[in-house]
Amino acid sequence: MLPEREELLERVSEAVHQAGRLFGHQEMAEQIRQKGATDFVTQVDVNVQEQLRSRLKELAPEVQFMGEEQDNSGVDLSGAVWILDPVDGTTNLIHGFRHSAVSLALAEEGQVTMALVYDPYAGELFTALAGKGAFCNGRPISVSGARRLADALVDVGTNPSQRQKADRAFRWMRTLYDHCHDVRRMGAASLCLSYVASGRLDAYVEDGLKPWDYAAGMLLVREAGGMAATPEGGEPSLSTGGGIAAANGFIGRDFLKLLSEV
Repeated sequence: MLPEREELLERVSEAVHQAGRLFGHQEMAEQIRQKGATDFVTQVDVNVQEQLRSRLKELAPEVQFMGEEQDNSGVDLSGAVWILDPVDGTTNLIHGFRHSAVSLALAEEGQVTMALVYDPYAGELFTALAGKGAFCNGRPISVSGARRLADALVDVGTNPSQRQKADRAFRWMRTLYDHCHDVRRMGAASLCLSYVASGRLDAYVEDGLKPWDYAAGMLLVREAGGMAATPEGGEPSLSTGGGIAAANGFIGRDFLKLLSEV
C-alpha cells in the first residue's frame, strides 16, 4: 500500500530537490548522445533518472516506473506508475538557456494523482495532489483571471524532435499572435503548464509530446482552476502521448475553438 499522499509528496519533493542539483553540473550537460536528428540526451538526463528511480523504489516499491530514457513497453497504466521526465528542456540545458525542469507525476488507474515540477534555476517546486489544489514552494497558486483571448499571453511549443508538425505549430502561433496579447516559446512543456497554473501564462499549446512532458503539468493546471486537454478537446493520453492545450477557465473554450479553426 502507498504511504499517505501528503507524506509521500513531502518525501518525493526532497528527492526531486536533490536530483535537481545535477542540473548545475556543466560537464555532464556537455556529455551528449544523439537519439534522433534533433533529439538529444545528456548525462544529466541519465543521472537524474537513475537517482530518482532508485529513491522512488525505496519510497514506494510497488509502484511501476515510466521514464523518458528507458523502454516503457512493459508498463501497465491500470496500476500505479511514476511518470518522469528527468530533464524537460534538454535543448535549453545543452545551450545554457536556464529554463529546464524535473517533471514527475504519479498515475493511478490511468489518472494523475500527484504532480511535481521542479525548476532548479528559479528554485521553484510546483506541486499538486488530486483534489487538494496546486502550490508553488508551498504557497497556493491559481490560473490567471484573463477573460478574453485579446488579453492573453500564450506559449506555443515547437517540438524539435517532431519537425513534421512544425507547420501546424507555426500556423497556431500566427493565428494566436493575431488574436491574443502576445506569444512566447520557452521550450519546456512542464514549465509552460506550471506557468499557466500559476497565472504567468494564460494559455499554452504544443503537439507531438510524450506523456512525461505533460502528465504532471496537466494536473497542476486542473488543480489551479484551469483546463487541460488535447488541442482537439479530448483527454490527453498517458500511454501514447500527443498534443496538449491548457488555459484558464475563462478563455479555455475560445482557445480550443481557435485552435480547431487553424
